[in-house]
Amino acid sequence: MLSREDHNMIKQLRDQGMYLIDIANQIGCSERTVRRQLALPAPQPHPKRAQRPCKLDPYKDFIDKQLSDNIWNAEVIFQMLLERGYTGCRSLVRKYIQPKRPLRSSKQTVRYETEPGYQLQHDWGQVQTEIAGQSCKANIAVNVLGFSRYFHVWAAPSQNAEHTYESLVRAFHYFEGVPKQVLVDNQKAAVLQHPRNGKVVFNAGFLELANHYGFTAKACRPQRPQTKGKTERMVGYVKHHFFQRYRSFESYAHLNQLLEQWLSTYVHQRIQRQFQSPAERFCKEQKVLLPLPNQDFDTRYHDIRLVGWDAYIDVRGNRYSMPAEYCGQQVSIRISLYDELSIYDVQSNLIAQHRLQTQQPHWQTVPEHHQSLWQHVQPVQQRDLSVYEEVVR
Repeated sequence: MLSREDHNMIKQLRDQGMYLIDIANQIGCSERTVRRQLALPAPQPHPKRAQRPCKLDPYKDFIDKQLSDNIWNAEVIFQMLLERGYTGCRSLVRKYIQPKRPLRSSKQTVRYETEPGYQLQHDWGQVQTEIAGQSCKANIAVNVLGFSRYFHVWAAPSQNAEHTYESLVRAFHYFEGVPKQVLVDNQKAAVLQHPRNGKVVFNAGFLELANHYGFTAKACRPQRPQTKGKTERMVGYVKHHFFQRYRSFESYAHLNQLLEQWLSTYVHQRIQRQFQSPAERFCKEQKVLLPLPNQDFDTRYHDIRLVGWDAYIDVRGNRYSMPAEYCGQQVSIRISLYDELSIYDVQSNLIAQHRLQTQQPHWQTVPEHHQSLWQHVQPVQQRDLSVYEEVVR
């Protein structure tokens, strides 16, 4: 069927005196069609095509229900539809959801600013890199001061409690002061329980750290990373800037040395949208930070062990010697981040030191520890064997 434009063109050409055959050749139709169009007072409307049934039609109410429950991932909804017998393709699901996305609740949030020296935000990140010739995942602890955006980053092989506390201790030394509040994620190193409508239960070791330095511990709301958006942003900043520039390191010590050099020479000198660098804003913030205590917090792992009657203790599957006079007594152990094992008596006196061994099973002995035991060993009784020779005869 010809369009409205073709109908009007035929009328206009005929009024100009053009022959029917010429009009048909110009329009691209038959002469009979030209006569039919000239006989019509107006162009005929196109008949509406009957819409073909879509495989998605029976499931649209279900999709709308998921969207109302704030489930907008098309792939997730597609998998749910397959479980309910849907046989169409995933592109139909995407095309149906796409026009509805403007109805999705906004993710916009209000930027929360803090006073100088009030808050530090802590978080861990992980990045694939090469250390000592081996490809591995390095963990990076980022501690950001809320007012100045002045931050410290420290790399470690683990995100356990000892490394978490060590990262904060190093950050306090880097800032030469302590903020009034430390905001952490809900990692087990800091938070044991955080119910949505209940009281936060902090890790005892983290509370000891807070009491030692005088800051208030605070945990962000579960499943809301925007609460600590400043440090979340800086974790990404370190990944996309430092680790794009440096790809391999001789050791973790080498990695941390380059990180501190990068912080001082480039990061803290950059101009922010406030037309000030973090270093300039930090000069104002540092003046109101809490002073550092006289002694650093002991971040070493600590536990209690019972010395066996053979004068050994068990640590991580291996055995380490102890002075013989402590057999059967309880002792306190401390393990540093560098695998140094220190053992103390009940009066906190250092009584033994070892280097942790990775191979198992392993017995590490200091001869002096067991010297007194050998002095108390009874000598073997000597007997005359002539008696037994007579029996044999």
